[in-house]
Amino acid sequence: MGFIFIMLFAFAAGLLGGMGMGGGTILIPALTLFLGIGQHAAQAANLLAFLPMALLSLKIHSGNGLIKTQGALWIILPAVALSAGGAFLAAFTPADLLRRMFGAFLVALAIKQAFDLRMLFKAKKSR
Repeated sequence: MGFIFIMLFAFAAGLLGGMGMGGGTILIPALTLFLGIGQHAAQAANLLAFLPMALLSLKIHSGNGLIKTQGALWIILPAVALSAGGAFLAAFTPADLLRRMFGAFLVALAIKQAFDLRMLFKAKKSR
């Protein structure tokens, strides 16, 4: 039964990811709260689920000529270094602290989304 729930949560996360909201905002809490999976394992599963989606998106956008490679190395190198550093740091961070940090990230994301939505409505009203 757990496998079915994992598939449903993964589907919901993929659906939200496809709409522009990070799928991890659904997948990580679903895995930890509803299935009892540890924070480290849930975040690792989310990162692994992200890889095929990112590769597929890269292939589609590249095929449509939407990828600009000039200067990409200056973005890729720091991103790889910081990703590896973040993964290393997360591996040694206690699960409770990692859970609280992820919760704070979700709250900050919700505030930003609400602010962006408010600004969008304000801009539409002033037209």
